Amino acid sequence: MNLLALFLPMCVLSSTILFFLLDARPESTFPTYSGPVSLAKREPISLFSAKMEAQSPGVPMGPVVKIVHHHDLNKRILIALIVASSLLGAILLFLSCFWIHRRKSSKNPSLKGKQNFDARTRHSLSPVLQKLNSLKVVGKKDSIALMEYQLLEAATNNFQESNLLGEGGHGRVYKARVSEKLLAAVKKLEGVGRDVQREFENEMKWLTKIQHQNIISLLGYCIHDESKFLVYEIMQNGSLESQLHGPTHGSALTWHLRMKIAVDVARGLQYLHEHCNPPVVHRDIKSSNILLDSNFNAKLSDFGLAVTSGIKAKNIKLSGTLGYVAPEYLLQGKLTDKSDVYAFGVVLLELLIGRKPVEMISEEQCLSLVTWAMPQLTDRSKLPNIVDPIIKDTMDIRHLYQVAAVAVLCVQQEPSYRPLITDVLHSLIPLLPLELGGSLKITEPLPAALSFQQR
Repeated sequence: MNLLALFLPMCVLSSTILFFLLDARPESTFPTYSGPVSLAKREPISLFSAKMEAQSPGVPMGPVVKIVHHHDLNKRILIALIVASSLLGAILLFLSCFWIHRRKSSKNPSLKGKQNFDARTRHSLSPVLQKLNSLKVVGKKDSIALMEYQLLEAATNNFQESNLLGEGGHGRVYKARVSEKLLAAVKKLEGVGRDVQREFENEMKWLTKIQHQNIISLLGYCIHDESKFLVYEIMQNGSLESQLHGPTHGSALTWHLRMKIAVDVARGLQYLHEHCNPPVVHRDIKSSNILLDSNFNAKLSDFGLAVTSGIKAKNIKLSGTLGYVAPEYLLQGKLTDKSDVYAFGVVLLELLIGRKPVEMISEEQCLSLVTWAMPQLTDRSKLPNIVDPIIKDTMDIRHLYQVAAVAVLCVQQEPSYRPLITDVLHSLIPLLPLELGGSLKITEPLPAALSFQQR
């Protein structure tokens, strides 16, 4: 609001009051009678009248004469000036306070903008995040809680090694007991480099926008000194990598569970590629970034490298994990949604064969899973011999051939030969039982490990 617009009406009001006070004074008249009058002394009108009556008893007096002395007039003018000055002082004080208030209000948005990480990430609270409403947090970034460092420190028992869930390139992930009923996973990012900052910003950017049952939920974040923390929902069965290549060597993953994981990952990618606007390329699909909850529902995690589909390769740094990176991206820097399809094909081979995407033959040589498996995948007589022993002879052989065919198409060297992720999903859903979210009707009962209700 313009201060001048407030000031002018106030001045007019004060001038009007001053004029009213001055105009209210009695009219001054001078005596018009004859006779000696002493101008040296001016007595009150009452005393003057009494003397006149005493000197001329019974004689009618002339017209009553009103006299206002200069002393009374000056006194009234002084009072009017004092009132007007006080009013003007009050007006100036009000305008000064109003101006200071407006200056502070204009600074508040910029301060809030610095506290908020990115004002574009406005989304409704996820069901998991609602569990944090009663926790001690210091604020919220839209749907993501800004959590106190002391809370995370206590929840992880001061980041004890016994709570370590995993370790990545830029940090470590710890199990955190946030409350009696809620467990979470805390990723601790350390360092001040561009890569760390980019990963933190990307995770915040994408996971506050993306809400999907097959994509990990971000619950909160914290910045403490040079460390940054991201708090996710807990995934009780860890990563697909730890299940396949860890101590159990995939023994908990039956054929149907492996197909369920493949379908879940395909659904997550379908959402990124076809339902996000603009489409998103994850750029780091691998078994360690596929997390499994207590019912082996799979969710995509780690969006630190995710980019908008169609972005020019010269604007992004070549990144990824050896064995999962598509050849056209590795050699020519071309990045599309078909790059994610290639990485998905490698994951599908891991589920099928049970081997790592890259294995060291010697100190100087490594063997690619795709290169090794490709000739045998297309030979039906050899295919059953390379299947993971854990699931060998536990599936319909026709289903095995179909999964192998899908994997072969996904890892084609030429991107145009690879299918869309939607086509992959439609090829796999018929192989998955209804009880697990597919369309396959089976007559024999499922094993006890599979007879849970999908979320």
